[in-house]
Amino acid sequence: MLIYKIFRADEWAALQAQGETQGAPVDVADGFVHFSTAAQAAETAAKHFAGADGLTLVACDAEAMGDELKWEVSRSGALFPHLYRNMRMADVVWSRPLPLKDGVHQFPEEME
Repeated sequence: MLIYKIFRADEWAALQAQGETQGAPVDVADGFVHFSTAAQAAETAAKHFAGADGLTLVACDAEAMGDELKWEVSRSGALFPHLYRNMRMADVVWSRPLPLKDGVHQFPEEME
């Protein structure tokens, strides 16, 4: 199963340059890297990245992340994937731009 992380341009560049990241400031503060499922990603973008352009959507294989990936109750009682270690470039299956069109992020077709 693929899970998704949305990065701002500087966060994505840092992960690519350093090979791993603790995530965005909210991830560091919470002590884990926040991910979303395909069904949750658009709501995550709207809630936490409203109006933000220049984003990158990164897909990772949940099973390959092992026991350090926990499914925990979050928004609206739904289970969200949380990674309790640094995210690594080796975790990335693919990345795509997440363009903003008429105020709505346009997700790639391979998520459907």
